[in-house]
Amino acid sequence: MCGILGVISQTPVNQLLYDGLQVLQHRGQDAAGIATINGNTFHLHKGNGMVRDVFRTRNMRALLGNAGIAHVRYPTAGSAVDHNEAQPFYVNSPFGIMLGHNGNLTNTDELKKQLFDEDLRHVNTNSDSEVLLNVLANELQRQSKIERLSEQGIFAAVAGVHRRCKGAYAVVAMIAGYGLLAFRDIYGIRPLVIGSNQTATGTEYLVASESVALDTLGFKFLRDIAPGEAVFVDFAGKLHSQLCSDHASLNPCIFEYVYLARPDSVIDGVSVYETRLYMGEFLAEKMKRTWQAVDIDVVIPIPDSSRPSALQLANHLGLSFREGFVKNRYIGRTFIMPGQAMRKKSVRQKLNPIGVEFKGKNVLLVDDSIVRGTTSREIVQMARDAGARKVYFASAAPPVRYPNVYGIDMPSPQELIATGRTDAEICREIGADNIIYQDLADLKAAICKANPKVTSFDASCFDGFYITGDITPAYLDAIEARRSNGKANVKEDKNQMALDLEDE
Repeated sequence: MCGILGVISQTPVNQLLYDGLQVLQHRGQDAAGIATINGNTFHLHKGNGMVRDVFRTRNMRALLGNAGIAHVRYPTAGSAVDHNEAQPFYVNSPFGIMLGHNGNLTNTDELKKQLFDEDLRHVNTNSDSEVLLNVLANELQRQSKIERLSEQGIFAAVAGVHRRCKGAYAVVAMIAGYGLLAFRDIYGIRPLVIGSNQTATGTEYLVASESVALDTLGFKFLRDIAPGEAVFVDFAGKLHSQLCSDHASLNPCIFEYVYLARPDSVIDGVSVYETRLYMGEFLAEKMKRTWQAVDIDVVIPIPDSSRPSALQLANHLGLSFREGFVKNRYIGRTFIMPGQAMRKKSVRQKLNPIGVEFKGKNVLLVDDSIVRGTTSREIVQMARDAGARKVYFASAAPPVRYPNVYGIDMPSPQELIATGRTDAEICREIGADNIIYQDLADLKAAICKANPKVTSFDASCFDGFYITGDITPAYLDAIEARRSNGKANVKEDKNQMALDLEDE
């Protein structure tokens, strides 16, 4: 899960891209980067940290030009501490190309070997995004050998990327001398939208991970970029688009609606906020069927993404809805923060209970999902410490039992509290008096209720079905081994950083 932006404008875009990244900050807090183009010269600044920390006035002044791309990174492939893996990435052959990528390739090792042995291209980091960039560059090079590169040649190159790359990817790229290219994987797993803005001197176009970026930057939403489609905007401001695969189908990541996306976004014609309201309705209906004997005094959401579901659940059950936790918005999201110890430590810094809403009450805590269970366990204990008589727990999403390989940082079954456990065992693990999960069929129904045209999803973290068809047990074992080794490397890197600080 990362956030990407791409823009062709009539005026300087540095501030526009910065503001857009601020809006998409929830999609990644590990690193940020902006690349602009002025003439045929790229200007790039990127680094580790949140947007506000990466960019200073001097950096912004150096980002010249009326076109550019931007990225906020949430690491799923590569290192969480290597600043060289911040995006956008750059290659200079056959053209200068800058690229930002949201998602995760599932055949990275195979592609790396092809690039080195057959395409004579070198990949310098562990990032699959750099691999994707080089595949695109190689496909563009093939087309440029046939004839001078045109928009049709660019679309043919994207078709080549689709044939070679497997997994999930939403991409923005800037090609020197040509324009802005954006495309989406053939399954439409990761979101991508395009909008326009009419000015006195012409039309401006903006591509973004979520529609909320269009809204806040003053662009009119045009449409979602379709699975397998490529959109190209030349520097003259002319828009071209083409479907670049004969095997495309829409299967958006269901976790976008549960947790990842902002509630004011619309993804593939589905309002995220409306979906979360419906999730609360369906969960309330399940509680009516299965929890008749449970006495609940108050429904309390765990801020922020569970609030719509909790509110609608309370309304449907005729229960009081109260805000029971105050969130410190200056602490990083625990889901994104690497390392269990850091996540656990940050929970109590991040949330503080309002004692009067808990004391002497039977409370139902509602969260959007339960992934590792660390946060849930700490929050249940907070509620008890604040005086709650009983603490019940509801998840607006089904149990997360399987690794996600398409761009969400939960690839290890050992870290998922629901893997190999019954609901009763999970309840004991988090210390609650009772627990209830949304049914997967109801979660899908909630999305379909918001837009009946969307009928198929990537729900692999819930059902273990991988839509790309290339995920095997051996592949998952390899990810787990690499992840374990990565944790060791991160620890070593942090120890070295500590030593460097001591030397200073």
